[in-house]
Amino acid sequence: MPKTKFQGIVFTIMMVAVMVYTMICYNISLSAGGLTNQVFLTAFHELIIMGPIAFILEIFVVGKVSHFLAFRLVKPNDRPIFILLAISSMTVCLMCPAMSFIATLLFKNAGSELIAVWLQTSAMNFPMALFWQLFFAGPIVRLVFRTIFKKSLIIAERA
Repeated sequence: MPKTKFQGIVFTIMMVAVMVYTMICYNISLSAGGLTNQVFLTAFHELIIMGPIAFILEIFVVGKVSHFLAFRLVKPNDRPIFILLAISSMTVCLMCPAMSFIATLLFKNAGSELIAVWLQTSAMNFPMALFWQLFFAGPIVRLVFRTIFKKSLIIAERA
C-alpha cells in the first residue's frame, strides 16, 4: 500500500502504535485479571519501550521476511485482498513470538521458567494479535493512511 520509503515508515509507525498499544493493554489486563481504566494509562509506559523495539524489528527484519513468506503462498497477480491477508498473517506469525519474547524478558520476571513463560505468552497473544490485526487494526490503519496520503496514492496509481 505505501508507495514510497517515507510512506512505508509512516505506515509502520501507525501500525506499530496501534498493534503494540493494544497488545500491551491486553497483556496488562490478563495479568490484572480484567480490563480497567487504569490499564489504558499504564500501557503508555510500556509503549515507550516496546514501540521503538517493534518498529526496529518490523523495519529491519520482519517486514522483509513476512513479504518473502507471504509470496510463497500467493502470487503478485492474485487478488489484492489475498495478498494483504497473507502479508498481515505472516507479519503476526513473526512479530507475535518475537515481541512476546521481548516482553517476557522485560516485564514477566520469568527467571528459570523463561521458555515456558514465553511459550505461554505467545500462545495467549497469538489469537488476539491475529484477530486484532485482520479485523480492526489493519483496516483502520489502512483507512487513516489512505486518507492522509490520498493525493499521492492517486498520482502513484495513475503513473
